[in-house]
This record gives sequence, C-alpha cells and structure tokens, in this order.
Amino acid sequence: MRKLGRTNKHRRSMLANLTKDIIMNEKITTTETRAKEARKFVDKMISYGKDGSLVARRKALAFLQNDTEAVKKVFDVLAPRYAKRNGGYTRILKLAERQGDDALMVIIELVEEDAK
Repeated sequence: MRKLGRTNKHRRSMLANLTKDIIMNEKITTTETRAKEARKFVDKMISYGKDGSLVARRKALAFLQNDTEAVKKVFDVLAPRYAKRNGGYTRILKLAERQGDDALMVIIELVEEDAK
C-alpha cells in the first residue's frame, strides 16, 4: 500500500472520501497515485455490493464512514450493473501534468456496461 505522504488515519479517510466520490459521481479527476490506490477500494465496494449479504453491507458502511447514500447506490445501482463482470470496474485515463508540481493528473471513472 502506498503511504501517499500521510498518516494512517489521514490516508484511510482520504481513500474513503475518494471512494465515495467515485461511487456517487462515477468520474473524478485526481493524481495518478491516488487513483491507483482508490481503484482497489472501489472494486472492493462493488464486490461487496454483488455479494449482497448483511455482512458485506456492514463492511461497506464501515469503510465508507456510514454514508448510507453511497452504500445504497453500490448495492442497488452498481452491483446489478456489473453483475456479469468479474472485476475491473474502473478505468484510469491520463491527462496532463499539474501546473504547480508536475503531478500526473488522471480521470478515474466507472466502466460503463453495454445495456442489452
């Protein structure tokens, strides 16, 4: 796990917030290293949604800091959308470097399933 220059509590909180933003907006712009770390947690939350059990819902609630709207979206919207997909729910598209510190900026978004 990348430390991202933060303490354990700050890093966990930041990743939870990034995960919530990706779930709710389905697309965000951030740095490449943050996106690569957040991707793991977004995939895990969608896997919990596909499981659908009470234990999975409680684990998702615990990680997402009791954000019931995000958990509801994972279980009711995203899990059925990716029911036939085995992982790889996110995509990272590279942008230009950030002006101030030359950090590589990316767009991380949820992969859209073809509606059939």
